[in-house]
Amino acid sequence: MRIDGSTAGRGWAAKGPPAWRPSSGAGFTGALALVICLAISGPATALAAVGGQPKTTDMTGMAGMAMPSPENTSYWDGVGGAAFHPTGQVRTYYVGADEVVWNYAPDGRDDITGQAFDPIAKTYVQSGPGRIGTSYLKCLYRGYTDANFASLAPRSPQDAYLGFLGPVIRAEVGDTIKVVFRNACRISDSVHAHGVFYTKANEGTPYADNTSGVDKLDDAIPTGGTHTYTWLVPDRAGPGPHDGSSVMWMYHSHTSEVTDTYAGLIGPMVITAKGKARPDGSPADVDREIFTLLTITNENWSPYLQENLRRFAQQPYPSQDDSNFVRSNLRHGINGYIFGNEPMITIKKDEHVRWYVMSMGGEQDLHTPHWHGNDAVVGGMRMDTVPLLPGTMAVADMVPDNVGIWLFHCHVNEHITAGMLTRYQVVSGTGTGSSSTGGTGTTASASGSGATTMPVPKGAVSAGEGGIANPPSAVPAASAVAAIVVMVAGRRIVRRRRSRTMG
Repeated sequence: MRIDGSTAGRGWAAKGPPAWRPSSGAGFTGALALVICLAISGPATALAAVGGQPKTTDMTGMAGMAMPSPENTSYWDGVGGAAFHPTGQVRTYYVGADEVVWNYAPDGRDDITGQAFDPIAKTYVQSGPGRIGTSYLKCLYRGYTDANFASLAPRSPQDAYLGFLGPVIRAEVGDTIKVVFRNACRISDSVHAHGVFYTKANEGTPYADNTSGVDKLDDAIPTGGTHTYTWLVPDRAGPGPHDGSSVMWMYHSHTSEVTDTYAGLIGPMVITAKGKARPDGSPADVDREIFTLLTITNENWSPYLQENLRRFAQQPYPSQDDSNFVRSNLRHGINGYIFGNEPMITIKKDEHVRWYVMSMGGEQDLHTPHWHGNDAVVGGMRMDTVPLLPGTMAVADMVPDNVGIWLFHCHVNEHITAGMLTRYQVVSGTGTGSSSTGGTGTTASASGSGATTMPVPKGAVSAGEGGIANPPSAVPAASAVAAIVVMVAGRRIVRRRRSRTMG
């Protein structure tokens, strides 16, 4: 499906993907949006949203909550569109788009209950006739060590929970980010960033924007192609008056945004305030950073649906608008894992932990990530649940004081039953230095010993490490071998009969 809504060249027939509609109507969505507006922006913003006149509030004496007054315009002058003069360093990241077979439930059970999948869970995980199961061919961003794209950048064991998220991209206000991108997927894709400053030649999005020539080369990188995206990091890309020392943005493919993100092309980006970053770009006042994506990955809209049917489902294949089949391909996941199959998120008691949470998806992607056992500060407010809409991000600061293994999940009932749950563990001991994820750029800190790369799940069909997956065969390998054996044996029998006849 292209940006204009057509489906040319992206795997679906002209009728488009199967219809999938939430049971709730637009009224509920509007009401929820207003509630979230109240929660995040306060009564004044909410009044303005419905046409009322906000009341001027005196915030004098409220530490951490004072807004710049109209008389004090220094902040707005600093972010008001003045020419950007880089004052920091150039941070270079090498990011590849690779085809990888991803397993949403590699443990093969419900790790939240410690039991086998119950009948409701089996709706989403069962394989067999007309059902794909938990393994899907996807196109994912992966970090590399250099422009040769020969060696994957290591991912430390403590960051295994990141799952299918792309590498963390970091920068400090004043820096320049360069992303050297290589596409090894069979679909054209791109890298589009939120928050930072980019020119039309670095936007990564095709649409009618009155540009041509070099300004279009970034829009859709073909299979085997490379492109370098350059993004600037001015003040307006960094923390605002109510933020802490860092803010979160995201990056994702925008060549065909809907199908590209459902294929898996999405990753996090962190911008730290000037003078508050470590050498790798992470905030110096934070001991541990955690990144989570809550989203319903609709594999029905993936450009790999037909390939996944051939690889992982048994015939007979169902109609693609069959409601049960459509439901079976909705992956209510956190970082690409369902029913607690995500590697354990581990943090330390009394250390400063910064959680970055984000969402993507469709109308049902209204998420409320909730921490059991501990709480956090979000936008100056003490909370243990954060509201998220598709394409939104939030930063939550936590100093955990409650040791143990705790639930972290979306609080929407339908998402709970579909598996949008994971766990995090708080262990005794205080942090003595950075345990942040680091980046994949030239200035990133070492990832430590025992590092691993993004796994290809056991029992799945390898898509090829660092390259294009082998094209699917119309005949399964075992069947093809059997056919060859039968053909050779048949020829020998025919030859023997001819020899006897001629003799």
